[in-house]
Amino acid sequence: MTAATAAIVASSAESATGVPQLRTILLTDLVDSTGWVERLGDGPAAELFRAHDRLVLQLQERWRGRLIDRSDGMLLLFERPIDGLGFAIDYNRGLRELGEPHGAELTARAGLHVGEVLTWRNSDEAVRVGAKPLEIEGLAKPMAARLMTMARPGQILLSAVAEPLAHRAARELGERGQHLLWKSHGRWRFKGVPQPQQIFEVGEPGIAPLRAPPSSPKAWRDIPLWRRPAALAAEAAVVAVIAVGLWFFMRPQPAIAFNERDWVVLADLRNLTGDSRYEGTLTTALRISLEQSRYVNVLSEARARDIIAATGRTPEGVVMDRTLASEVAMRGGIRAVLLPTISDAGGPVRVSLEVIDPHTQATVYAESAQGQGASSAIKSVAVVSEALRSRLGEELRQIRASSMPLAQVTTSSLDALRAYTLGQEAFARQQLDAAEQHYSQALELDPEFAMAEIGLGRVAFAKTDVGAALRHMDAALRHSERLSERERLYVSAQLSMLRWEKGYVAQWRALAKLYPDYHVALFNAAHGLYHANRYPEMRELSDRASVSVAVTRPAALYYRGLAELPLGQVDDAVTSFSQAWAAGFPNGFVEPAMPSAVRRDFKKAAEMLKEVAGPPQVAVEKRVIDMTFAADDGKWDLAAASAEAIRDSFSRPGAPFEWAARASALAVERRLLAEPEVKERARELINIASSALESSPGRARESVASAALYAGFVAAAAGDAELAERSIELAAPVADASPATVLANLTAIVRAQSDIRDGNYSEAIEQLKPFNDDAALLLTRLVRAEALDPEAIEEHAAMTQTEAWRARAYGEWAAERPPVLEALRPKQSVTASDRKRSTR
Repeated sequence: MTAATAAIVASSAESATGVPQLRTILLTDLVDSTGWVERLGDGPAAELFRAHDRLVLQLQERWRGRLIDRSDGMLLLFERPIDGLGFAIDYNRGLRELGEPHGAELTARAGLHVGEVLTWRNSDEAVRVGAKPLEIEGLAKPMAARLMTMARPGQILLSAVAEPLAHRAARELGERGQHLLWKSHGRWRFKGVPQPQQIFEVGEPGIAPLRAPPSSPKAWRDIPLWRRPAALAAEAAVVAVIAVGLWFFMRPQPAIAFNERDWVVLADLRNLTGDSRYEGTLTTALRISLEQSRYVNVLSEARARDIIAATGRTPEGVVMDRTLASEVAMRGGIRAVLLPTISDAGGPVRVSLEVIDPHTQATVYAESAQGQGASSAIKSVAVVSEALRSRLGEELRQIRASSMPLAQVTTSSLDALRAYTLGQEAFARQQLDAAEQHYSQALELDPEFAMAEIGLGRVAFAKTDVGAALRHMDAALRHSERLSERERLYVSAQLSMLRWEKGYVAQWRALAKLYPDYHVALFNAAHGLYHANRYPEMRELSDRASVSVAVTRPAALYYRGLAELPLGQVDDAVTSFSQAWAAGFPNGFVEPAMPSAVRRDFKKAAEMLKEVAGPPQVAVEKRVIDMTFAADDGKWDLAAASAEAIRDSFSRPGAPFEWAARASALAVERRLLAEPEVKERARELINIASSALESSPGRARESVASAALYAGFVAAAAGDAELAERSIELAAPVADASPATVLANLTAIVRAQSDIRDGNYSEAIEQLKPFNDDAALLLTRLVRAEALDPEAIEEHAAMTQTEAWRARAYGEWAAERPPVLEALRPKQSVTASDRKRSTR
């Protein structure tokens, strides 16, 4: 500048107003701009920087910024911190997009501060010779410059003044504002500034470095005295001595107070790529990866929906973002929220995972991994999952011992995983046909995708197609190398249950012991105990499977009620059923009407039955229990009509409760018809069972065998010992292979009834001796009482009228047990007038 020009500038600067103004200052620096000119050449570089200038102009208009100065960097003024932050975020993203066509990774450093500045305008003459139109000065300017200088490439640093103002207003950025990552880098000292300053970073997932800035002679971390080298040397000796005895207390602990077997809420994926294939898919992958851990428990999607529904909101279509996931965690007493994000920002595909404190919704820490192309996302999920588990406190050796590669236990195909995810979502909504289609698509894309086979098996079981369920579960186990340890054990136990093998309950209990918070195993063990009449143990396991975070909570509460009823805890059963409904269990089953029938309130029981709506199986159960209520209430004409209709409807029973329906109809008929006709009805049912038994799979065989044995019991009571023995021979292979003793118990009852009919009372008592515990069928006590005193008919009828007896009778309701009516109304208690009424 010449002396004349300097004089013009000096004399023409307009005086400042003298009143400092509070402004937001943003200083940026384009990283390695000179190097890019050298690499690209003058022409391409000039075009690149012209595009850069257009970007800056657009952002100025969008964020109401005023450009004060520029060279390789810029100095801008804003009225509000959120405007400056919005500019900086969009600038970083825009630079990446600008550089992509040139193969350049353009980044900038940025420093944001709020403080008082003096501004003045230069004269037109000064501007014409090169002066800036507007000048600013004040301590705020060098503070922003120091922040910008210390920032890493792509990093936006904020002062302690700017950060809370920007953070509070982040919602003004819209959806992006909810996705921002905020991180404190502690206290720093700057050369020439006497007081230490708190430094913060903010940015978008996949773009922000989220690392502490490097120290330099002009800016360094403010380290407390006790952490400085001289003090540390003295402290190290003391710590070394203490560590010998207390080494396990010195392990690095996560910033959030997370303990082994604590729970986390998994929020929905924030997809910043625009690629819809990631939607839900990576959340599924992350869930599967974390579920391999015995240290971290993940709240199921079903339970999250239940908690949302409990707030009065409809869970369908709700996005589980940071705020909602934190609310779910707070309501569920859950320790942390995990928020996954995927972005590409014109470069590598980056997966990040934030750990959020639900009380403050602040990010405690984050893990990230990146790779090239969409196919890298699944591997990146595995990397961040393992890193997260370590940060939460799980030992590395435990992680490696309990985990298999994610792509192996799921699939390396993103499209196959997407199809599987859609199948899971459809199955959760009980859209079984859609779920089946999606699982099948996943298998077409990856024929060895074992978890898709499991999905198809679950669909088949829900459709009561046990044969198909067995085939799919078998296929999954054939690819056991594609299953995690927990899933392998699950499939093995599930196959054993579907086949109705001995020891399947023990398999579920072993799995629950290995994974104490795997409530599916607890619930399935309770289900097995239900069919074994082991009600005290069933209640205990159902209770454990009904905790607030359990995916099985609604069904487990219901099963707890099923256990409480036969235990005589009628009021508790009513409470459990009500709690199950409140937790989301459907009103699609008949058992909740039974407590009213136990107390002879048949009107209320009938009203409750009218409200029941469910699949075809439930319609059959309603007909059977309605008939049973009528007979229990002495309305034998109604019961007889129902029995005849059931016999006509199910001339060839198939499903388990169709067999139970035929047996229950026979229970009514044997009390109303003449003995020769009763024998014929029993013979007919045994013949049908004989032809169906071999083709019936798994548990269905037990219901066929139970119906045959009950027909044998009826035949024995009618004096046809040969027919009774035939039923025993027919059911013997099923009883021998059964995982429970119910069929063996019923076999002993048939033999005892034959002995009683022949007058061999002591032999009848001997037949029943092995079945003298709480798991024995209630009918055992009635037959034993008859053998002990055949003439005490009134006493036998009287003992069936207590609430405890009636609760046990109704509580034994199942397709694999004799009809409830047999223990409720002994045949001898039905009078001739009852029989006469039934024929009107």
